[in-house]
Amino acid sequence: MTLLHTSSPPAYRWRWVALFVILAGEVMDLLDALITQIAGPAIQKDLGGNEGMLQWLVAGYTLAMAVGLITGGRLGDLYGRKRMFVIGAAGFTIGSLLCGIAVSPEMLVAARVTQGLFGAAMLPQGLGMIKAMFPPDEVGKAFGAFGPVMMISSVGGPILAGWLVTADVFGLGWRMIFLINLPLGLAAVVAAIKYLPEHRSDDASRLDVLGMLLVSAAAFLLIFPLIQGREHGWPAWTWISLAASALVFWIFGRYVSRKKSDPLITPSLFRKRAFTGGLVAGLAFFTGMIGLSLVFMLYMQEGLGYSAFKAGLTGLPQAIGSLAGFGIAMSLQARLGRTLLQIGTVVSALGAVTLGLTVHLAGLDVSPWQLAPALALVGIGMGITMAPFFDIILAGVDEHESGSASGTLTAVQQLGSALGAAVLLTILFNLLKDAWSFTDALQVVIGVEIGLLVLTGLVSFLLPRKARAEIGH
Repeated sequence: MTLLHTSSPPAYRWRWVALFVILAGEVMDLLDALITQIAGPAIQKDLGGNEGMLQWLVAGYTLAMAVGLITGGRLGDLYGRKRMFVIGAAGFTIGSLLCGIAVSPEMLVAARVTQGLFGAAMLPQGLGMIKAMFPPDEVGKAFGAFGPVMMISSVGGPILAGWLVTADVFGLGWRMIFLINLPLGLAAVVAAIKYLPEHRSDDASRLDVLGMLLVSAAAFLLIFPLIQGREHGWPAWTWISLAASALVFWIFGRYVSRKKSDPLITPSLFRKRAFTGGLVAGLAFFTGMIGLSLVFMLYMQEGLGYSAFKAGLTGLPQAIGSLAGFGIAMSLQARLGRTLLQIGTVVSALGAVTLGLTVHLAGLDVSPWQLAPALALVGIGMGITMAPFFDIILAGVDEHESGSASGTLTAVQQLGSALGAAVLLTILFNLLKDAWSFTDALQVVIGVEIGLLVLTGLVSFLLPRKARAEIGH
């Protein structure tokens, strides 16, 4: 009797080069999501603006990214992921140029929103292309590459930004933190045209415009009052807006579940425990991580009087810790699976507790060397958490859902960043306004971050035990 063997199609020849191009897009996004936190004081001194402007520099970018990402994933399904990646990278580069030549706070925030919208067209294409390009036994390694890139960029970005601001390269000061994107962006566009594969979904036919408007309105109604409310004394309209946000999110969910053709988010995703649990865990994790990072950078510059470069260098132990955590996670991922997420959040929480104790005991005389152990511990925990994060959450996603799932997951990551800028910075500014010391205000924020880490760890129990590449072995 003859046995018939079915073979999978050959893996895409340039998949590792294509992965490098996709990661370049991720680096541009992560750098621009984080660099303004350390350059904020210099930008405010040069262009003017109030504390709300500092929040909008981050939240305007991440909110535009969040509300556009779900649509961005769908656009990739409709018009081709390579095409949308190229358009997004080109637009992101132009947005970076506009940031670098901004002459007012309003122009800079508008340029940041431009970056976010085009980034939303670029980023979700990457995860979908990876799932299409790599065979099952390599998917875990490909997704694992996001871990060190994200961790290095998240801490390396402020170091680079601090050096550029302090060194005043070409007399451009803070503007160089945006202009440095130009060569990277142009290289990404050229490489994407040459090496990314053509890929689109056969099932998609048209864009869900109403769904896009609903989710965009809901996110804006959530973030806007959280930032502007403090400045205006929390009037009634801020609470009405927050309530309206919850209502519009509910309407959006009902609308998507009942739409029979081409919904913005594939309804079946929300019947997958790994995906829904992952969204909650991701929202909590990134809200705390980005929010604490923003507050800590302000604490070092405004509270401790560090220069931008010194503040960036102080975060170096966190970068080293994140790399160590990533290495630990990759060596244990096959055995521990989702348990790594729980271990990582516990380690990060211990690091946050240590950080709070350090600043409490040392006060404003604390040195970078005294902060180093706590920051390293936070970094190790983040590295352990991030290494298996995307692969585990996307474990149960089918191929026809990948575009929608990638966009939604990355959108929640960005929404968490916007919430971190809105909520944790608002907490900080409110406490400072009430005559709290910077040290005491920082400890309150650290307490919020610990709570979010605990929530992340608890929700991770809803996720599958193993990543997709490991399920079935």
